Amino acid sequence: MNNLTTLIKRLEAATSRLEDMVPAISDPSASANGVSSLPESGLTAPGGGLRGEPGAAQQQPLAPLPPAIDDFDALINGDVKTFVNMSEEIGGLVAEQSAAVLRAFAAERKFLIVTTKAKKPDIQSTVYMEVLKDLQSTMGVVNDIREANRASPLFKHLTTVSEGINLLGWVANENKPVDTITEMLISAQFWGNKVIQEYKERDQAHVQWVQTFYRIFKSLTDYVKQHYPSGLTWNPNGIDPLQATEEVNNPDQSSTRSPPPQQSSARGPPPPPPLPDFNNPPPPPPMPSNGVSTSRNPSDMGAVFDEISRGESVTSKLRKVDPSSQTHKNPSLRAGSAVPSGPVRSDSSSSRGKSPLPGTKPKPESMRAKKPPKKELEGNKWLIENYDSHSGMLEIPAQITHSILISRCAKTTIRVLGKANAISLDNCSQVSLVIDSLVSAVDVIKSPKFELQVLGTLPTIMLDQVDGAAVYLGRESLESEVFTSKCTGVNLNLPPPGEEEDYVERALPEQIKSVIRDGVVVSEIVEHAG
Repeated sequence: MNNLTTLIKRLEAATSRLEDMVPAISDPSASANGVSSLPESGLTAPGGGLRGEPGAAQQQPLAPLPPAIDDFDALINGDVKTFVNMSEEIGGLVAEQSAAVLRAFAAERKFLIVTTKAKKPDIQSTVYMEVLKDLQSTMGVVNDIREANRASPLFKHLTTVSEGINLLGWVANENKPVDTITEMLISAQFWGNKVIQEYKERDQAHVQWVQTFYRIFKSLTDYVKQHYPSGLTWNPNGIDPLQATEEVNNPDQSSTRSPPPQQSSARGPPPPPPLPDFNNPPPPPPMPSNGVSTSRNPSDMGAVFDEISRGESVTSKLRKVDPSSQTHKNPSLRAGSAVPSGPVRSDSSSSRGKSPLPGTKPKPESMRAKKPPKKELEGNKWLIENYDSHSGMLEIPAQITHSILISRCAKTTIRVLGKANAISLDNCSQVSLVIDSLVSAVDVIKSPKFELQVLGTLPTIMLDQVDGAAVYLGRESLESEVFTSKCTGVNLNLPPPGEEEDYVERALPEQIKSVIRDGVVVSEIVEHAG
């Protein structure tokens, strides 16, 4: 019954694709965002070109694409196209980046077709990197748009997509490709949830845009579980990967071209260099404008001996040393560490005690020399220091016995993988921290604009002199205890009861009222009505 249902869905999808391709065939110049509509299973030749193109049916027999490629086309024309359409409604850089996302999915589609035609190359070889070159370059364009527009008001949107586009890297995970998609979803949710919090009261279109992007992860997870649960598969009886890549990129040329001749594995010696022409030697180098040659023949040592034989005139330009400073004439100077720089004052003012000089004030943080970033494991202690505007997410593989000390970092997102013992964050600014679970606590000191996301369990959160903090708790960390001291603008974001709902934001109190009752000081939280 399940196979029949799947077959019916594929037939319906093929019918809708046939209807969509009718205007595309009549007008080949039609494209969206610079990316032509992807060919579907029933309209695609084995090399990757359209079956409706003239000459395609004459050059090679028509053959259906594998089911894995058909389902990947359905994913692109479904959730990915929906995301691109919603990005075009927002417009601007978001629409430009979504077009790059569509090109990245198209590049991965070509890569999947190559795997059905070619043998598996060595993943450490240049052949494998050449096959992946188009996919890597298109994924890099998505991130470049984010990096080039950090001042944009839609920077959180761009970061959400640039952090999530790495989900296409599941093809490089040979054991558990679904884990790669899950990790990238967590990275995208860190920024996507910020977009939801910012626009949930302003514009629901942005909220729906984020949720549409999340649906791509779910669809791709289901696709990988169905076709590649244990990693990407290649054709054991296939052709050379580079030849398959050429056929996919140029289906018209590859169908009529004869196969390249087999080359011997042992390359011959390089051709000999050309023989010198002794009859016509090269002309001497031109003389400079002043008529004096600036180069000297190394073999001509006569000039060197001439300068040596000049005698005392060689040392005529040396500075004469005063006899009072010559140590061989003054034995007392050899006993000291340095020669006095000038005559010693003998007046009474030299014997008078001088007041101490005022101490130098420390330089402000902006004027101090920047130290190189540091990420080291010393024993059971991670030291993370001096990271400023670090691109991407800084990952720390932690164990249950590890303590993590983070100091003097700014504008950096840190991801702690695994369960650690404790984390201390000191003198940082605009640092975002994502953790799985901790044994004890997270201690934050003098770190404004701090953000924390807890995916597992966390017993204690301690904040001291923190101005602006957002803490996102998971369902397993609702029993966490939060201690604050001299803090302002601290908000707790609690998980929603349903998967499609947003986080619930709760502010921690800042004002305390204290009164004396029966000789005892009683403190209460100040509540503002209305």
